Amino acid sequence: MVIIPTTEYTALKDENDKLKSKVSELERRVNWFIEQIKKQKNREYGQSSEKSEYDLYRQISLFNEAEHFTDRKAPEPEITTLVKEYKRRRTRLTTDKLPPDLPIEIIEHVLPDEGQVCPECGDKLHCIGKETVRSELKIIPAKVSVTEHVRNAYGCRRCESKSENATIVKAPVPEPVIKGSFASPEAVAHVMVQKFVMGVPLYRQEKEFERRNIELTRQTMSNWIIKCADDWLTPIYELLHHQLIKREVASVDETEYQVLQEPGRAAQQKSYLWVYRTGNDGLPPIVLTEYQPGRHGKHAAAFLKGFKGYLHTDGYAGYNNMGSDIVKVACLAHIRRKFHDALKVLPVDKRVDTNAFRAKRYCDELFDIERKLADLSAVERYKRRLSELKPVLDEFHAWLLSIRQPGKSLFGTAVHYAFEQWPFLLNVLLDGRLEISNNRIERTVKMFVIDRKNFLFANTPNGARASAVTFSVIETAIENGINPYDYLVHVFRNMPNMKLSEVERLLPANCKEVMRIG
Repeated sequence: MVIIPTTEYTALKDENDKLKSKVSELERRVNWFIEQIKKQKNREYGQSSEKSEYDLYRQISLFNEAEHFTDRKAPEPEITTLVKEYKRRRTRLTTDKLPPDLPIEIIEHVLPDEGQVCPECGDKLHCIGKETVRSELKIIPAKVSVTEHVRNAYGCRRCESKSENATIVKAPVPEPVIKGSFASPEAVAHVMVQKFVMGVPLYRQEKEFERRNIELTRQTMSNWIIKCADDWLTPIYELLHHQLIKREVASVDETEYQVLQEPGRAAQQKSYLWVYRTGNDGLPPIVLTEYQPGRHGKHAAAFLKGFKGYLHTDGYAGYNNMGSDIVKVACLAHIRRKFHDALKVLPVDKRVDTNAFRAKRYCDELFDIERKLADLSAVERYKRRLSELKPVLDEFHAWLLSIRQPGKSLFGTAVHYAFEQWPFLLNVLLDGRLEISNNRIERTVKMFVIDRKNFLFANTPNGARASAVTFSVIETAIENGINPYDYLVHVFRNMPNMKLSEVERLLPANCKEVMRIG
């Protein structure tokens, strides 16, 4: 037995406690770094889908099976025999899969004159019928041609014989899409659709034209886009903006957009494309994008000035102070994604029965309820949410409050994020037109992100603004069920020859009947 003074014992005990605390803190940090490494590896090499991969029985182990599956309104199933589906292989192209106005080219195969002789008696053969052997879908790459506008001038012979100042009348010629340019509505529309729908950057389009022996530089195409966006698409954009502000349900999101030559800023600094769109209100959809050099929430507040209603957003704090007239509605998909990330870093055989798994199952149950209500009217959906969705939300929140508060970990981050967004998530119960996730605008942003991976950046702010306007008009046309190329051609043919007060006739929602599309 070793006897030591009390003061020395106290000092050793304090030092031991400090070392234990330090070890505990270091272990916590190591675990946090391991989680981050696993999360990054899963992001790079794992599946991007957030779909639950667990089998049915393991999923319902956390819930009462009878209560989970019960539906008293569901009819009893009839006794049926499952017959394996048989699919006939078609060798002929079916016309029901093609547009009704698609031109059909008929190629007839006939015997030559010397072959139209009966092999038995030598008499002349005659045609007794025709049969369609096969149908082929013929695709011809973009056809390039030159259109020359020739104007006729007319004179009066009677005036010519009686006066030196003879009357001359010239046939009217429609205004071009760009004065002093050889651009046509079809050419500009093709370049825009290739860039903003197909994601083909201008330098690749330039190479494609070179292979056709056509000298059309990326600079010329860029000038076309900016000029037409400023002159013809911006008035449409402004009208759409005015209409969006009058709506009561909208969504917003933002994504990075690099602009090289911004005044006073380095090329490496991040700029942003802000995306706005209308919600599930039964009215014609509107999609608008706006270029801004920063991510501050003031940009969204300025764009939505005058808007009064519900705004779907993600968890970005910049959306929290949009004004008293705007009610923020949070996204359950983002909350679920946090728990999904926490679950993915755990070993596969230890994921079930964890808190992260249970939290994700609560989110899945909420989405299941929403899917059942998707086809209802807004009024009926509002009532059903109060009776079916709200109890699960309350149970989920009570469970989150009951668990021991986690430390700094992915699961802890997910819980903190859920509590932070909860007051905004409950706003989905206020109106049946609202949605429980922000996925509608996420899909729109994804279209731009795919394009951005191809053309990478904008060179100047003017180019960035023109891109935002063009992308907005094209996406709005697509959302309204209109072919973007046909719509742009329609705009570029008509707008140079009409008054500014008549522009409303060219809005995508007003062009469906005129263009016989959608």
